[in-house]
Amino acid sequence: MSLGKNIPHDSAKTHVTGESVFIDDRPRTQGELYLAIVGAPIAKGRLLKIDGKKALQREGVLAIMTAKDLQYNKWGTIEKSQPILVEDEIGYRDEPVCLVVAETAQALLQIEKDIIIEVEEQRPILSLEQSIDEKMFLGEKRVIARGDAIGELKKAPHRLKGTLKNEGQEHFYLESHACIAYPLENNQIEIHSSSQHPTETQHVVAHALGLKYHQVVCVVKRMGGGFGGKESQAAPLAALAGLAAQRFKRPARLILTKDQDMKITGKRHPFRSFYEVGFDDQGKVLSHQVTLYSDGGAYADLSYSILERAMLHSDGCYYLPHVRIEGQVCQTNNHPHTAFRGFGGPQGNLVIEHVLDDIAYYLKLDPAAVKRANIYDGDKCITPYGQKIDHNPLPEIFDQLMDRCSYVERRQAIEEFNKNDGAYIKGMSISGTKFGIAFTARFLNQGNALVNIHVDGTVQVSTGATEMGQGVNTKIQQIVSGALGVRPEYVQIMPTSTEKNHNTSPTAASSGSDLNGGAALKSCENLVKRLKAIVLWIENKGMPKGMDEIDINPFLDLDMNYLIFEDEKIKNIKSGQDYCYFEVVSLAYMHRISLGEYAHYKITDLNFDKEKGEGKAFNYFTNGLAVSEVLIDRFTGEMKVLRSDIFMDLGRRINPGVDNGQVTGAFVQAMGWATSEKLIYSDRGELLSHGPTTYKIPSIQDTPREFNVYFMDHDFNTNNVVRSKAVGEPPFLLGVSVWHAVKDALSYLPGEDLVSINLPITGEDILTKMRERLGY
Repeated sequence: MSLGKNIPHDSAKTHVTGESVFIDDRPRTQGELYLAIVGAPIAKGRLLKIDGKKALQREGVLAIMTAKDLQYNKWGTIEKSQPILVEDEIGYRDEPVCLVVAETAQALLQIEKDIIIEVEEQRPILSLEQSIDEKMFLGEKRVIARGDAIGELKKAPHRLKGTLKNEGQEHFYLESHACIAYPLENNQIEIHSSSQHPTETQHVVAHALGLKYHQVVCVVKRMGGGFGGKESQAAPLAALAGLAAQRFKRPARLILTKDQDMKITGKRHPFRSFYEVGFDDQGKVLSHQVTLYSDGGAYADLSYSILERAMLHSDGCYYLPHVRIEGQVCQTNNHPHTAFRGFGGPQGNLVIEHVLDDIAYYLKLDPAAVKRANIYDGDKCITPYGQKIDHNPLPEIFDQLMDRCSYVERRQAIEEFNKNDGAYIKGMSISGTKFGIAFTARFLNQGNALVNIHVDGTVQVSTGATEMGQGVNTKIQQIVSGALGVRPEYVQIMPTSTEKNHNTSPTAASSGSDLNGGAALKSCENLVKRLKAIVLWIENKGMPKGMDEIDINPFLDLDMNYLIFEDEKIKNIKSGQDYCYFEVVSLAYMHRISLGEYAHYKITDLNFDKEKGEGKAFNYFTNGLAVSEVLIDRFTGEMKVLRSDIFMDLGRRINPGVDNGQVTGAFVQAMGWATSEKLIYSDRGELLSHGPTTYKIPSIQDTPREFNVYFMDHDFNTNNVVRSKAVGEPPFLLGVSVWHAVKDALSYLPGEDLVSINLPITGEDILTKMRERLGY
């Protein structure tokens, strides 16, 4: 059995040898065209004229294509409000205005200098504060509430209120957005795209080109990273490649540079969160009110769903008896913000963790004690939206982690250190994640898979999952390998293609393995049933001879649980008789019994009412906690993470090595959002930090000096494939423990008021805050 084992990532060898094929590695074909996008020079205004005469005089430049060349120019995952190319109104700086088509890549170098874009500039809205003040909102206000938050707040012995700001984050995938369109006969288009959502890409391309869905195929072999940034925003770029391919009947390649990618595409949503909390002398929350405002940017993209998830995670790991959570998406003239690992969950969770810290500092208690007092426990396991938390492991995780990381002893040591050391201060925090697994749009909770067993017993599997480095292919490979009892190397996961797996959901919401692994397992179960029936036929009638024909129908409804697939054998555990898997497969083929199976899988029992803000929103929760300790230089603001300990509940893990990589990777990525990754814009909306020289993602030097990851092994999550739990997004919420540890360190500095910090808090920000506290 390969389930639960550390088999290598399916692309591990090809990645390190350079053999892995990404979009821009695909060989150039005869007549292939090269494309470039020219963006808007202002953040808001009207497009008056595009003058491309000089550009068209360049050798090799064939055309400048505009919105008028598209059959349909609107797209959007939730509402189709965003233009593929600007028609009239400009929504944000560097919004795509036109597409330049050339025969060589050299012809496109600095092409934007030869294109004059005449505009009428208008006053943009570039900040959330301005959008809130002017009530520039997208969609309606949303509410989730329980009890009497206002009344109980008035009666609470203690109250605190405040505002918390978090800024955006760049996805910084290593492979920027890329696509190639190949024109086929009968007016068909084949798109190879670095996309997390092949079906949406297929649909947007078809709409833009005036085609039906069956005329467009989207293929995704792999991505060089995604993190949510390729869930929706790959689609309009693929439409532009398809436009050129359709017009010139030649393949067309559109590859963005890192600078172009960062300027054009959206980021993690910045939030402004206004809260007021009432609590007792022990720090127990009695009432909590919070209003979340998110910066959706110029167009809606996925902002409504992201805000919804932020609201659904505003309770964090903690029971709030009386609570009111309000949410509103704001419109600005920034790039439309989009999906990012956690999908709003980190922004919502951040606030309650911050609030509980403040309660502790106000009462002069240890934040860990306050969080333990409020954690979901016992009969208080109902979320603000009314979902029961089944098999809640949070108290056990909390207590075990406190013990494993020697929290009490280390807290005492930090107290002494901060009293005696003049050059440095230390801080420590504990933060949690209770991450809901499912799409909140119920129709997306479905997947399908095609499993084909070949005559030699090897297997090809096609699903709607897209591989972006996270290991979903490896997990599905192990699920199929375990179901059929064959070695993992006998199972090949095929490139994702909309002609084999139609109407698929995006690989997002941490559900790639859940939905597509569930569909693949269901396909295997049907195949296994047929192969078991062949064994029963043999046991009852003997091996077929001559013109004998195996008829499995009489055996399909019988109990066959005593036949198991293991070690490339079909074993009868009653009789002890073994049958060679490969021979049974051969018999199936010779007797015209299907060795291919398509299955559709869906998550049932989801009933969240978006309008009422109540119901079962998630299939289950992935839980975990982290303790982080930091050291800060009082004179420079430099911060080092001395140690981080993580304890995660991932059920019965499919691949421990892949899961460990996901946990540590998510943690470090969140550290970057919280402490170093600062997006800088000009006062006219231009992104200035649009490359690795100006935008600082974490390096190996930023990771914790001591990094411990523990897992709770159990098998009670019957809601998911092979009793596993999703891992992609939940641990991201734990990396923010470093931010809380910085806040804890600063709380040791002189000052009666509570420490107020925003996210990210860079070295410069830490130094500024220390100067404020110390009065110099």
